[in-house]
Amino acid sequence: MNCLGNNVLAILGQIVLISLVSIGSDVLYAQNQRAFLVGISDYQSTIEHASDYWENIHGANDVVLLSPTLRKLGFKVTSLINRQATAANIRKQLSKFSSSCKSGDIVYLHFSCHGQPVEDLDGDEPDGWDEAIIPVDAQKVYVKGLYKGENHITDDELNRLFRTIRTKIGRKGFLTVVIDACHAGTSYRGEEVEDSVFVRGTNSGFSERGLRFVPKIDKRGRIRVEKSNNMSGICIIEACRSYQVNNEIKCNGKYYGSLSYYTNKVLQSDNKIAWRGRWYEAVIALMSKDLRLVRQNPVIEFSE
Repeated sequence: MNCLGNNVLAILGQIVLISLVSIGSDVLYAQNQRAFLVGISDYQSTIEHASDYWENIHGANDVVLLSPTLRKLGFKVTSLINRQATAANIRKQLSKFSSSCKSGDIVYLHFSCHGQPVEDLDGDEPDGWDEAIIPVDAQKVYVKGLYKGENHITDDELNRLFRTIRTKIGRKGFLTVVIDACHAGTSYRGEEVEDSVFVRGTNSGFSERGLRFVPKIDKRGRIRVEKSNNMSGICIIEACRSYQVNNEIKCNGKYYGSLSYYTNKVLQSDNKIAWRGRWYEAVIALMSKDLRLVRQNPVIEFSE
């Protein structure tokens, strides 16, 4: 074979090698999409006094609404609703979910339930209170010898989980967390069904020492969180500020968390959503136009 033929073969060989490397790189960083959703409507309080019960809300409706939308966007969806959403099962399934995450994955976590401030015992909170999501078997008050808060899932615990997932999926992945709960307010119903108002959360803090919860007035709508070359980016969307009430809204005859409802609306409208982008601005814009939510301001925590 002449010199020209040898050169052509060499060039073709280099092209094939580059293509194989490129294909291998794409496979290595293939972006699987994984979602984990928790939604609770029916709480199982066992405390004797009715005033210490968790009121029923409509968190399970949020999961039913969002799951098909996420699947349509290509997500593999894991969900826990109502009696499935015990503290032990949420922890077990989240651990299993976290272990399944791989480099380059796009991950979506969603929590629709009650929330409550919890007395900070390790001193890492400036205002002396952690925030917790409330599984179906968590009680509202401390009862010596019976319940000391072991079924509350605090922000400290969640943040450790977020860091684990962010480290596993790496810089090519991304983590989105939607929390449709709140840690202030009360739950009540009007006399007529159409006048009913359902609020997620409580203005009573969970405290072994009986401390009174006084919310810190933080009016920031955008908060930067840590960024690292070893971890993915993250965006956490919360339904309201810590001192505000998170109202459910009634749409098409059903109640939903306002953040969940409008998140679903935006996700439905975009088949190729950019998870690293500011798609949540569209959610906030829709919420701001809903007069039922005039006293409610979502909070965004992001690293990008």
